[in-house]
Amino acid sequence: MPQHTDLPKNLAGFFWFFLRKRRNSFLGMIFLLVLMALYTPLSSYVLKILIDTVTDYGSDNGGLWQAVMMPAAIYIFLMLFVEIIWRIFDYLALKMFPALKADITLTLFDYVEQHAYSYFQQNFSGSLANKISDMAKGFESVMMQLMEPFILQSLSFIFTAASMYLIHPYFAFGLIIWAILFFSMVGFLSKKTYSMATRFSEIRSLSVGKVVDSITNIINVKLFANSRFENEYLNRYLDETARKDQKLQWEMLKLKIIQGLSITAFLGGMIAFLIEARIRNEVTVGDFVFIINAAVSISWGLWYLATHLIDFTQDFGMCRQALTLINLPHEITDIPDAKSLKISKGEIVFDRVHFHYVKGHNIFEDKTIVIPGGQKVGLVGFSGSGKSTFVSLILRFFDVKSGRILLDGQNIAEVSQQTLRANIAMIPQDPLLFHRSLMENIRYGRLDATDEEIIEASKKAHCHEFIVSMEGGYHALVGERGVKLSGGQRQRIAIARAIVKNAPILILDEATSALDSITEKKIKDSLSYLMERRTTLVIAHRLSTLVDMDRILVFEKGHIVEDGTHQELMNSESYYARLWNMQAGGFLVEDWEEQEEENSL
Repeated sequence: MPQHTDLPKNLAGFFWFFLRKRRNSFLGMIFLLVLMALYTPLSSYVLKILIDTVTDYGSDNGGLWQAVMMPAAIYIFLMLFVEIIWRIFDYLALKMFPALKADITLTLFDYVEQHAYSYFQQNFSGSLANKISDMAKGFESVMMQLMEPFILQSLSFIFTAASMYLIHPYFAFGLIIWAILFFSMVGFLSKKTYSMATRFSEIRSLSVGKVVDSITNIINVKLFANSRFENEYLNRYLDETARKDQKLQWEMLKLKIIQGLSITAFLGGMIAFLIEARIRNEVTVGDFVFIINAAVSISWGLWYLATHLIDFTQDFGMCRQALTLINLPHEITDIPDAKSLKISKGEIVFDRVHFHYVKGHNIFEDKTIVIPGGQKVGLVGFSGSGKSTFVSLILRFFDVKSGRILLDGQNIAEVSQQTLRANIAMIPQDPLLFHRSLMENIRYGRLDATDEEIIEASKKAHCHEFIVSMEGGYHALVGERGVKLSGGQRQRIAIARAIVKNAPILILDEATSALDSITEKKIKDSLSYLMERRTTLVIAHRLSTLVDMDRILVFEKGHIVEDGTHQELMNSESYYARLWNMQAGGFLVEDWEEQEEENSL
């Protein structure tokens, strides 16, 4: 599907962006509404003729059947006709709206997916998903309310008032004056409802995000025995949601009561005037029935319209809130006509790079370094020293503030993000899997990979053995985020996925940290195969995994303080050598970091 970065930022433009793709069906539905709007005045007028005909015949029944046959047949035909029109309308709706909702959902997902990694760090995934769902559902609801209550009832009112004017003008004027007063009152009272609907939509999205966050972290809830706390924590947001919902519903209820009383008063007044007109012989019995029938139909049609105006404001507010998804511009974008990245050697160059997350707190200042193609480089340093930022910048999860990052001489800011990441395979410390089959998760590395290639990659990653032992084998589902697998099994699946991807640049972030010693030895053989003829960056706290690296970079506060092979660094009085000796004595990087902090004090 094409990426949409130029979606309209206002709701009317957004809706038309999708409707224009199916404008024929939409215009066909509008035409049918025009035909249906004629039903009330036409059926009321035919009923008037029918009753006047019956009244005129009095007790002479000789030719009554013949006289009423035509108006009676027309009346029945109109009922049948409007029923057919409604079913055609429903058919066009069922053909149009499911496809439009799917289009909206996919387009919004595509837009959200293009946001930078930092965007997803700051927003609940459940809240984002809820807004996408709200827009799809709200679109159908808003459009149906615009068509059925608004367009249909407005046209019915116009046609009925016109036909009423032709028979008795003062009744038409009475209907028009009442309608103006009625909707002025509804519009005034609906302002508060509209703002309350927007606030309710905001808190509801937040509450859904909180619930999804708790479910995602259910293992922590259970491990720390905090079910009661979690319930109380969620209840604060759900209580606020319920309060805002109740206030909104109360305003809607008050408005409905006022509407009902207004319509009752109008119909009562209309009946009184009709009786007086009949007494003065100004209206026939048929006219009496016509006016009453039309007035009742239109007044309750307008009540229906006004009631849906409240629902409309609620759904409109929900859609406006959902539209904030695309009102936020993408943080990282491709330049116009961005080129495809072409990798031959895999050389990585940081050319005078400056970068910070928080202004005034630079992580990299004037960073310049060259990693030749095919070199295997270990990255060592404390947490927060810049290792992960280094690889995140190569992946362009963040943009540098100044300077350039070059891959085989190509500025990554000038190539498409899609081709950039297609040329880089990464095995994270805690790989997350889709709730799909093992086959699908491994194939995610390269979607056109054959089953045979996937099985071969699984064997090299030493995960074939446990996969075939599972019920369902390669077609077994792994659960949300891969919870049905152990940490070591997830890492082996991630390694198999990287083997299938076969990218020229490889990044390993503690790729063997979740493996036992026996499995780690097997995996090292797979990783050695995977690293052949590839530029490889390995982030590791366990330094024994870096012994065979061509080069080791030691990071400290954004600076590379040491650069050399394992042996070169061991032969010098270096941080790396001290860290190696501490790990040999049972220390970890974190232990060393703690000790260094104590020494500085």
